[in-house]
Amino acid sequence: MITALVIISFSTYFYTSQTLQHRNQPIPKNTTLTWTDAYTINGSKLRGFAKLENGAKVYAVQTFRSQQEKEKYEQISLSGYTFQVKGELVPPTLPAHQYAFSMENYIKSHAAQGIYEIDQATYIKRENSLAAILAKQRFYVKKHIEKTFPESLVAEAQSLLIGDQENVDQDLNRAYQKLGITHLFAISGLHVALVSLLVYELLLRLHIRREHASLVIMIALPIYACIAGGAPSVWRSVIVVEMLMISKVFSSKLSIDDALSLSFILLVLYQPSIIFQIGFQLSYLATVALIFSSAILQSTQNAILQSFYMTIVCQLLVYPLLIYHFFELSLSSFLANIIFVPLFSFIILPINIILLGLTSIFQPLAQLLFFVYEPLRELVTKCIMWLQAIPYQMWVTGRPSVIVCCMAFIGILAAFVYFEKRNYFMATLCIIIPVFVIHIAPSMHKDVRITFLNVGQGDSAIIELPYRKKVYVIDTGGLLRFDQDKWKQSKIEFEVGRKIVVPYLKGRGIRLVNTLIMTHADADHVEGAEEVMEEIRVKEIHITPSSWEKPVMRDVIELVKKKRIPLKEKMVGEKWREGDVYFEYLTPTDTHYEGNNDSLVLLLRYGAFKLLLTGDLEEEGELQLVKNKTQSLEHLTILKAGHHGSKTSSAEPFLEATKPILTIFSTGLNNRYGHPSKEVVERYNRLELPTLNTAEVGTIEMNVTKNRWDIMTTAQLIEKKKALSK
Repeated sequence: MITALVIISFSTYFYTSQTLQHRNQPIPKNTTLTWTDAYTINGSKLRGFAKLENGAKVYAVQTFRSQQEKEKYEQISLSGYTFQVKGELVPPTLPAHQYAFSMENYIKSHAAQGIYEIDQATYIKRENSLAAILAKQRFYVKKHIEKTFPESLVAEAQSLLIGDQENVDQDLNRAYQKLGITHLFAISGLHVALVSLLVYELLLRLHIRREHASLVIMIALPIYACIAGGAPSVWRSVIVVEMLMISKVFSSKLSIDDALSLSFILLVLYQPSIIFQIGFQLSYLATVALIFSSAILQSTQNAILQSFYMTIVCQLLVYPLLIYHFFELSLSSFLANIIFVPLFSFIILPINIILLGLTSIFQPLAQLLFFVYEPLRELVTKCIMWLQAIPYQMWVTGRPSVIVCCMAFIGILAAFVYFEKRNYFMATLCIIIPVFVIHIAPSMHKDVRITFLNVGQGDSAIIELPYRKKVYVIDTGGLLRFDQDKWKQSKIEFEVGRKIVVPYLKGRGIRLVNTLIMTHADADHVEGAEEVMEEIRVKEIHITPSSWEKPVMRDVIELVKKKRIPLKEKMVGEKWREGDVYFEYLTPTDTHYEGNNDSLVLLLRYGAFKLLLTGDLEEEGELQLVKNKTQSLEHLTILKAGHHGSKTSSAEPFLEATKPILTIFSTGLNNRYGHPSKEVVERYNRLELPTLNTAEVGTIEMNVTKNRWDIMTTAQLIEKKKALSK
């Protein structure tokens, strides 16, 4: 055993070293590129993983030049297609903030070298490798489902049968997350086991000998894993089943835990970076939970109670990992899984398999079953949507530290031991103590925390008072959408609130926003408000007078009415105090809303620290502000530049009156408006006033006390993590 461990360790070291050295090879501008089956076509972009002629793996991006070109690519399986390409390797953009999706980490977890942007591509040939052939079959199944299944059932069938979630509705997917049953809407180890059992039993019913049936399963499983998309959980299940069946053939006894360990070693040897994939981590952790808690599961013969124990065991052991990656936990999952695991596993999955077979061999019977099944399935969806709407299902935890996560894991393992000894009090205590620490940890800070979120071409800032007594969100970002050809439009529109603002709030462990301030009625400041209100409890909203009448506010106001959130119009003269922190609105001065210069301008004072948030205030509003509030504006610490640093703002008299120590521009990278304008940047440089731009450094976070303030940007956080990893 020791010899085997030594061999495996050295093999892993040399293989990993060779892989890393290989990934650091320079990428030529002209090369050949072969697509894998991991790609998507969305809008005008083709994106996915591909291999270059030197063997390097890259994340390739190609922009279609016409609708005809896009349609041509959509009609074929690109896996195995080789092109002569001209392009260049570009660095991934910064994540919006430390809790947002990181393209760099995603690429690394798939053992790719970087992003390769294709300028020109010329078809050369198509490989006839086994992987390409299986990918082609998967593509045909996908297209077959789209042609033969009712539209409402296509996404489900593609997800359950071939692991393709491209067409899954975003709202429905969120409903599954809230109920903690997302794993059921994808191919998992349980699905592989069930499919294997169904095929095996069918072969036995056809009077095929057990040995031959086992051989068929052993051959078919890897093929099915490829066609099913090859997720880590699928390969884990397939390898374990293969090993157990092979051990039976050779009359040896391989335990399930040994098979699981060997599968882990094999997958890590094949692709070391797979260990950073969340699906891989969760899959193995959940399986380990079930294997090593057999005593708990066998403590009762009641099937419902056993199902409940299985859910509890899995959910408890994986919850520290879940909250570390996703910052929240579904409390209803403990009950929802008892209902939906059998429903999906023993009814919905087999029905989809049968329907796929019938649509291939006897379409009339398939249509008859669709006629019966579709309304029943829609009823299940309505039930899911109703259940997910029940409030307080999600426990927002924030991202706990690694130490706290380890404490939670140790507590759970100790709880399992005490449960087996029937010491339920100690078992409960071992779970509750880490949970309590995780719950209160995000609010245990003495300083004021101010964040300028990188929301692209928009604005969003967050103020957290000491010990999280109050939380203010000023604007929520958004996109200014422009008309474009339909074929260029993405299947799912990017939502700043859902993708950037909400993940940051949850990553910080913010469960309640005391006041949401919408400075004025522009899409790039208020469009994300709906997602924030849907996901985070908001106590009240402040707006500038009459701005609610604007069309861009229509959906926001409807949701405000639905959720019965107090909506208050505010203007100059409104002051309040929270502890030692003072707030004051400096504009607008009248109730007639006319645009940017009627933005709600907020001044915050905490000891010697002064922060001015100006919305989209322009020169006219700035000069009026200086005239009315000169003394209040002197010696600013932080200025959030008005109107993203456009040439119509940041007037020189205003800057001379305020003299901010640091000015922050909130802009989008390479935005079409050229913000901040060159004239404004030159003005700041000439006046020797330092600036930071969210487009360049990412999200900007500040910790403020009465006597000092510290600043950290996303760019600095990433560099710090890289330095620690070395």
